[in-house]
Amino acid sequence: MKFLDQAKIYVRSGDGGAGCVSFRREKYIEFGGPNGGDGGKGGSVYFEAVENLNTLIDFRYNQHFKAPKGQHGMGSDKTGAKGDDIIIKVPVGTEIVADDGETLIVDMVKPGQRYMIAKGGDGGRGNAQFKTAVNQAPRYAEPGWPGEERWVWLRLKVIADVGLIGMPNAGKSTFLSVVTKARPKIADYPFTTLHPNLGVAWVNNYEMVLADIPGLIEGAHEGVGLGDRFLRHVERCAAFLHLVDATEEDVAKTYKAIRRELELYKKNLSKKPEVVVLNKIDALDDKEISKKVKALEKASGKKVFPISAVAKQGLFDCLNAVSGYITRERRAQAKEDEKVDVVQEVKKAWSPLD
Repeated sequence: MKFLDQAKIYVRSGDGGAGCVSFRREKYIEFGGPNGGDGGKGGSVYFEAVENLNTLIDFRYNQHFKAPKGQHGMGSDKTGAKGDDIIIKVPVGTEIVADDGETLIVDMVKPGQRYMIAKGGDGGRGNAQFKTAVNQAPRYAEPGWPGEERWVWLRLKVIADVGLIGMPNAGKSTFLSVVTKARPKIADYPFTTLHPNLGVAWVNNYEMVLADIPGLIEGAHEGVGLGDRFLRHVERCAAFLHLVDATEEDVAKTYKAIRRELELYKKNLSKKPEVVVLNKIDALDDKEISKKVKALEKASGKKVFPISAVAKQGLFDCLNAVSGYITRERRAQAKEDEKVDVVQEVKKAWSPLD
């Protein structure tokens, strides 16, 4: 399936049905009076986050979503039928953004989450609703209220625990294929990875989702290479696994170039926890490895894990280090969710007294 992480669609809710002008016409009833029913409400448009989707490819071929109108009211005080609602299913992690491309409307981050993007128009009142002591035979009714329409952007940000970052050919895809069952494309030329890949790794009986994004190069924030459009896929990650190619001449410069691109893209992105890894050590001797590890530790200010994804050397240590950040993030999230649940329970308990 082709990966698509951005789409623009048009949504329109249904108009409300018009009210009816009608009078009773029955034998032996001389003054029947008005009996026109109300119009039905138009259908609304909802977004719903579902777990079994991981791309927005469906919206490339279907970009217009229009809910049906409500039926008109009828005689004998019959209310028109309500228009059916439309539910648009999107992957978990999809942002709904306004037409200006900047204003965030809602972030669909939980499975089953539902949001009304366009409310259906109300039905108009029939002439039976306008009957008064002064005007006992009204000959007018309301038209239905119009629905809402708008263009919105859908932007998918994959939900992963760990983001793999680094230069092209740093070995991110190889690393992902070794520690998970993911099978990304691997080749010996730059920019082999053209879209994010996900994989699941198990460390200390904990499940971690890893996201491999296309490689960054200096100037990515200005559109150089594949640009920084894929960086949004690691915005939700709890930590980064920063892979540096040990065969690079200056590993410190390579590391700093990626960190600079993160800062230029988004300040808070560069503040996320990071585990630094020197990959491809199987291509160097011990003296060169030691020299480059020290240079990288000096540039990053962090402990550096020398590994070889191809030879499967040193993988557990770096995964164990990054899993510490993940479990800490999950505990904090669990406490936050618990607080929200308590507040909701208190609100439910007090609602009958409101």
